[in-house]
Amino acid sequence: MRWRWRAEIPRPAGGRHLGLAKALVREMPHTLAALQCGVLSEWGATLIARESACLAVADRRALDVELCADVAKLDGMGDGRIVAAAKEIAARLDVQAVVDRAAKAEADRTVTIRPGPDCMTYVTALLPVAQGVGVYAALKRSADSTFDDRSRGQVMADTLVEWVAGKPAEAPQSVALNLVMSDQALWGQDNAPAVLDGYGPIPASLARRLVADAVVGERSVARLRRLYRHPKSGSLVAMESRSRLFPKGLAGFIGVRDQTCRTPYCDAPIRHRDHATPRNRGGPTSAINGLGECERCNYTKEAPGWRVTASDESSTPTAEFVTPTGARYRSTAPPLPGGTVGRGQRSRNQNRRRPHRPTRGVAASSLCGSGARAGRRRTGGATPVLRHRDSARGSGGR
Repeated sequence: MRWRWRAEIPRPAGGRHLGLAKALVREMPHTLAALQCGVLSEWGATLIARESACLAVADRRALDVELCADVAKLDGMGDGRIVAAAKEIAARLDVQAVVDRAAKAEADRTVTIRPGPDCMTYVTALLPVAQGVGVYAALKRSADSTFDDRSRGQVMADTLVEWVAGKPAEAPQSVALNLVMSDQALWGQDNAPAVLDGYGPIPASLARRLVADAVVGERSVARLRRLYRHPKSGSLVAMESRSRLFPKGLAGFIGVRDQTCRTPYCDAPIRHRDHATPRNRGGPTSAINGLGECERCNYTKEAPGWRVTASDESSTPTAEFVTPTGARYRSTAPPLPGGTVGRGQRSRNQNRRRPHRPTRGVAASSLCGSGARAGRRRTGGATPVLRHRDSARGSGGR
């Protein structure tokens, strides 16, 4: 009997597991033995491999012997003590390698964001140790000198927002939010969740509160753009360009449509907009042939043996990925907020009399900046696909 395995591990996680396995088997047998007998956890083995990665093979094996040859030394050691012991041994074996690694790590400083529970987010800054400790100390001093009903952590978080955004934490933020929601949810006639770029689905009530804060904000600017989606599949309709690179409007269209990397099992943020069928092979610069992908996946699909094709099956953007081993994977763009509409069917909310403007087709609204006066204007001729709305005073009525 022949088994065919289907890999469903995200590529970054798979790379970490593969790198750890190679290091343990080839260079760190004592750490592997401690892991196998249960004295060392998988994360503990990962920490030891991480702290010794800068060493030469001979020095790494020496660290492995000193730290893990006698498993009794590992009894009672938590992750912090394991890291400290590995760092101490590595610095003793090759101090220059540790110094060079620290200097190289400064080039990797960055800020990332990932969703948290209950409509919260984690904004993480990877900084050199002196800067990171200095930032935290400054926030702590500010919290220690503030006396109100907030906790220390709340004061530190609010102070960070104020320092970075330049306005109090409770004030509407004027940065681009790219909030996508159906028009029915915007006007309070539906409770379909909205999609916040960089976070994901949020409750309609929270989305409406963001819009309301935007409307009353005096120091903020926002624009309302109208996006049309297919009434059955919920997907955005297509755009096309004759240029090789994706224009700004089309690139934004693909970002709103795909939301995260289109490679199966990868949910990384979109960094590149690229052709499924390459331009040099006749692939058009269009929404159907365009994919939103993370940097790693975009480079990987250009390697020999990979093939990617895109289509618009049943009005749903679909991409098929074929790996060098012949395995096939498919991914579809997620539908926009709001329910689908069948022929001859109307939802209860749609049958209500609407005190606001009539909706032309099935639309989705995108709040491009928090704190806005949203305006609109009638368009004639062909139905617009992704049309920017100029900011204007008023609440959107004529």
